[in-house]
Amino acid sequence: MNILFTCGGTAGHINPAVALARLFQEREPGCQVLFAGADGGMETRLVPKEGYPIETVTITNFRRSLSPAALGHNFRTLVNMGRSKKQANEILDRFRPDLVVGTGGYASYPVVRAAAARGIPTAVHESNAVPGLTTKALSKVVDRVMVGFEESRAHYEDPSKVVVTGTPVRGDFFRCNRREARARLGLDGGKPLVLSVWGSLGAEVMNAEMVECIALEYANSAPFRHIHGAGRDYQSVLEGLKAKGVDLSACPELDVREYIYDMPLVMAAADLVLCRAGASTIAEIAAIARPAVLVPSPNVVADHQTKNAQVLANAGGAVLLPEEETSGERLYELIDSLLKDEARRENMSRALREMAVPDAAEQIYGVLRGLMKSST
Repeated sequence: MNILFTCGGTAGHINPAVALARLFQEREPGCQVLFAGADGGMETRLVPKEGYPIETVTITNFRRSLSPAALGHNFRTLVNMGRSKKQANEILDRFRPDLVVGTGGYASYPVVRAAAARGIPTAVHESNAVPGLTTKALSKVVDRVMVGFEESRAHYEDPSKVVVTGTPVRGDFFRCNRREARARLGLDGGKPLVLSVWGSLGAEVMNAEMVECIALEYANSAPFRHIHGAGRDYQSVLEGLKAKGVDLSACPELDVREYIYDMPLVMAAADLVLCRAGASTIAEIAAIARPAVLVPSPNVVADHQTKNAQVLANAGGAVLLPEEETSGERLYELIDSLLKDEARRENMSRALREMAVPDAAEQIYGVLRGLMKSST
């Protein structure tokens, strides 16, 4: 059995494909896996680290602007579409897949489309609540569309093709409960734990607000524990806190890190999470039912993080706070209010459990296996 996964652009597209590749190889002895991505995309770095081979196609996006630079870029994209179609067919000729699965990113388009034209079983998985341009276009030619949330079904022309499977989450997120995670982190005492992180590279605006928020926590004798991942803004966050008179060495409840390498453990231990609303993040929050304050990034295509956050907020599982309405004081007051309202947090967790699909990888595996059987 040969399975070709095509994805790229963000970790939210790559991680689900890697999780599915591992599951197929566990269940299907001799299963061969190949990835296809875009030239220079982050997938060309992440996929090999996971132990899988990857081939690439030359594909770029379209810019929604009439500026000379954007028009020139879009012309090159049209040229690249022709090149990527040829490259996609060459990959199919060499690998001869029995199944082709796209999980998002521009590279998915030429590869999945070429496979569908050959009659190879094809499927796409969309982690975001609202489909991107690539998934929307491919939904017309693939055999199955798999989505993370029931609310997503309405965004597709042919609902009969759409299956709600959830989004795969790494098994590490399910290895321990809150009590066990706190014990492993050495968190004694009854103070609740807040986790805040704004992406692997951080976010300058939000990290500046976190300086204000953490300074207020310090001034109020740290009424709760707080682990903050500052990313690339780590040094500026430390300098900002020092300028406000915050002595982190004298306050162990406040833990500012450059990166949070044990994210599944920290999130499992947390009573409240503050974060962006990328597809992988909201899948993780829902899977382990952690109440959250979501501040969507305003700098993503089609504002899809806001749409992701709205799904959780409408269900009662999260608070949606637009970045332009955010301040350090507002964050501190919101954290304090939620931590003092245990009943509300329990209701938020219950709402998340009701909408989550913790066995998403199994669900997707079943759909894809059925698709392959029906094609033989």
